[in-house]
Amino acid sequence: MEQRPPHAEAGARVLVVDDDPTVAEIVTGYLDRAGYVVDRAGDGPDALARAAANWPDLVVLDLMLPGMDGLEVCRRMRGHGPVPVIMLTARGDEDDRILGLEIGADDYVTKPFSPRELVLRVESVLRRARPAPAASGALRAAGLSIDHAARRATKNGVELALTIREFDLLAFFLRNPGRACAREELMREVWGWDFGDLSTVTVHVRRLRGKVEDDPGRPRLIQTVWGVGYRFDPFAGAGEA
Repeated sequence: MEQRPPHAEAGARVLVVDDDPTVAEIVTGYLDRAGYVVDRAGDGPDALARAAANWPDLVVLDLMLPGMDGLEVCRRMRGHGPVPVIMLTARGDEDDRILGLEIGADDYVTKPFSPRELVLRVESVLRRARPAPAASGALRAAGLSIDHAARRATKNGVELALTIREFDLLAFFLRNPGRACAREELMREVWGWDFGDLSTVTVHVRRLRGKVEDDPGRPRLIQTVWGVGYRFDPFAGAGEA
């Protein structure tokens, strides 16, 4: 698959995948008016084919697709390269939302939703996916390294496969070692939201632990601070989840 770096300016390519033609048409119309180049797909195989032909900067992906569901589509796309994903769920069921986040979705929107809100979510995810200026420099601690300009993270010299939110979350922790960070603060500073479902933070921390901890079941680096949130401690000798 051809890979194109994501960017947040108007003209970014967004792939909308939804089997409901009315929803797809409305979403496409709003994104088009916002300045995005929009592709549409009505099912999983079509989405994969369109992504192969023109690699998107972001995918708006319905969870409940006929045949191949949105989770499988997301897995297969991620197997070809990093791409931001906003998952659409038909229900407000927490299990659906968490499952989408677990397989790597960067955000989710529950149907019925405001198309304007979805456009704002797209802008937010793409803005955070944009490479930072080279002057941002690198962050290093406990064998972990973050290169903002390249949007690259490594552990002991080995590159980590992080989603956009996981990268930003790790960068925030590395910038704030030893400090207890509330989930609300992480939601605000990493996601850019003043309110939202805090389980989003919990799921992303769990996913990040799975990639940076030697034993994710007994995390040493990203520790839970009960009743508060999390603390990144590069010098900890032990920690409990």
